[in-house]
Order: sequence, then structure tokens, then C-alpha cells
Amino acid sequence: IPTGVLLVGAPGTGKTMLAKAIAGEAAVPFFSISGSDFVEMFVGVGASRVRDLFTQAREGAPCIIFIDEIDAVGRHRGAGLGGGNDEREQTLNQLLVEMDGFEGNEGVIIVAATNRPDVLDSALTRPGRFDRQVVVPRPDMNGRHKILEVHTRELQLAEHVDLKIIAQATPGFTGADLANLANESALIAAKKNKRNIELIDFEEARDKLMMGKERRSMVIPDDEKKTTAYHEAGHAIIAALNDKVDPVYKVSIIPRGRALGVTMLLPVDDKHSQYQSELEENLMMMMGGRAAEEIVFNHFTTGASNDLERSTDIANRMVCNWGMSKVVGPVHYAANQGEVFLGRDLMRKKNISQQKASIIDQEVKTIVNSAYEKTMNMLKNNIDALHEVTKILLEKETIDGQEIIDVLEKKEIPAS
Repeated sequence: IPTGVLLVGAPGTGKTMLAKAIAGEAAVPFFSISGSDFVEMFVGVGASRVRDLFTQAREGAPCIIFIDEIDAVGRHRGAGLGGGNDEREQTLNQLLVEMDGFEGNEGVIIVAATNRPDVLDSALTRPGRFDRQVVVPRPDMNGRHKILEVHTRELQLAEHVDLKIIAQATPGFTGADLANLANESALIAAKKNKRNIELIDFEEARDKLMMGKERRSMVIPDDEKKTTAYHEAGHAIIAALNDKVDPVYKVSIIPRGRALGVTMLLPVDDKHSQYQSELEENLMMMMGGRAAEEIVFNHFTTGASNDLERSTDIANRMVCNWGMSKVVGPVHYAANQGEVFLGRDLMRKKNISQQKASIIDQEVKTIVNSAYEKTMNMLKNNIDALHEVTKILLEKETIDGQEIIDVLEKKEIPAS
């Protein structure tokens, strides 16, 4: 029997729910606490709570202790700047002692959950403390279908609603996302005074969750609307012309959230890795909006800021993390900034010189510039399609991916 089980997965995948299911099936006492409950401003309170928890657990053995969000107390030691961090380290030290100290823990199993296993102290994750690490992944299509069946069990669905179609159209959604989707679609149907939830309500709910809520009341000047239309048309055309980019699902110039327009891609299958050629074509797609602005207006707007941020990040990962640069070579240079907590990065020895950093910066710039040049050439070669898609966007405000393909194949587009 393992001493401890660590549930690892992205937020919303069902780690806490799995622990609740274990409690229900095990038919033994279940002690549940959050990692943040241990940490207090008063010195020694956290360690005292750990001792009390394990004392109660030993008295009630056999039993299960569940610690949710254990990264709140179990982060790497020695990275802090004093103060509250010292109290957290004392709490962690006490937890380590209780899990594998001189006192036996027969009949006590610790289950913990985290979405940040990379920041946990190595002493906490070693065998003897957490023997098992159970990955709770995002559900695949069949999993999403089963989850949707659960969350729509008490909803009135129209006869034509096929949950398999919805599951296929929601790649990357977690269990929590799907629960939110079902709830949102029910609210949309209720606002329209419908007795049953239809497929179009699910589609509208998905668009709201993925792209943000429409802000039709927002007044946008005509010239700004035209610029946005060309920007989104640039994204859509580059995506449609590159086979390795996910298919275009919908293009809209209706403001959503903080964006004036959006081009939404929808993967056909669940992806677990990407080829270099896929990344390069995705960089071109991200550059499509800015390139369209330069070709048509010969100036730039701030609308491409997020595109530039994402493309630079991908190019940086290609060079530093994935060894996709011939100049830098198949080596790993960068510390993943997603793993850094305050203080930890200050104490990390950098494994990169200023000269190498300069080479990396230049290579990242080369990759992004190369993608931009290819995008410019592709849009110039399809300038008529760019104007046509923009014209349709200004008329309809929202178009689907098939209409983009029809323009590129010179087919007639039905009027809205």
C-alpha cells in the first residue's frame, strides 16, 4: 500500500472530485484540508496544525488525509526572502516529519492534489512520502462525451442535440469547462424563453467561453472597424492556406472581452505534441493580422500586441527549450519562467552567458522575421482574397471557416 498519492493535473480536471470519490468508496474516515489552511501569520501555528491533523488521523486509522493545493505549503525551501516564507518552511518540515518520521503511520494514507508539481520540494515527492503520482489529464473526446452526459442529465435537451458532436467540438476542455458549458447553454436557452436547449445554444455558449462575451453596444469608428476586419482577415487567410494550422472555425469583428475582433481556430483532434513545421506555420498565422495592416494601410496598430507576444514566446521556446535552432543547437538554455515563484529565481544560477543570450535573442528575431516575410508574400499573392474576405466581414460581422475557403476557391458566398 503506498504511503502517499499525489494527484497531478491542470486546473479543472477533477483532482478534488476524484479525492471525494475515493472518500465515498473507501468507507473510512476522511480528513480534508487545503494547503493554505496550514499557513498563518503567527509563527508555529502551521506546524501545530500539521501535528494535530496527523494525531487525529492516527487515532482514527485506517483513514485518508486529503491535502488540496499542496503547493501552497510544499514549495521548494530556501527560496524565500524571510518573513512568512520561514513559517511556511517550518510547516513543510513538520509535514515531512509526520509523513515519514519515527512514528509509524500504519493505516493512514495521504492523498494530495496540485496543478504545479514542478514547484514542490523534492523531499516531499520522494518515494516513502508520495510513492505514487497519478496524472489526471484533460479528458479525450470519449471522456468529454461521458462528462457532458453527467452535466446535462437534468437539463431538457432538444431531440436533435448530439452530445458527441459537442464533445468533438470542445478539444482541450476540462471537466470544469464542460460543466460551465452546460450551465451557460441552459442560461442562454432560458433567456430566449426556450423549453429545450438546442445545439445552437451550446455553440453560442462555447463561443462565449472561448472568445468572450459579445459587446455589441460598443461604438467603433468605421476606419477602426475596417482595420480590424483586414487584421482578422489576414489571420484567417494565412490559417486557411497552411495545412498544418488548425482549421478556421469562426472569424468575427464584433468586440469580445478586450479584443475588437477574433479569429478562432478549432483543432480536429486532441494534440499532444507539435512538429517544427506546425510551429512555423502557426507563427505565420499569428503574423497575418499585422502583415495585412502593413500591406493595406502601410502602418501598424496596437491590435497585434498579443500576436507579437505569443509569437515571440513560441520562437523563444523553439530556440531555448525544444532545440529547433541550427545556430544554437539541440540544447536547453532557458529556465521555464512558468515555474518561478518569488525569490526562487533570485537564487538560481543562470546557465547562460551574455554572449549566448545575444545569440539566442538574434535567433528568436530571425525566426519571427522569417515567418513575417513568408506571411507578407503569401498575403500579397492572395490580395484579392484578402479584400474579399474583409468585404464579407464588414457586411456580416461574423463568418465561418468554410466561407474563407469558398473565397480562396472563388466560390459564391450567400448573402446574410
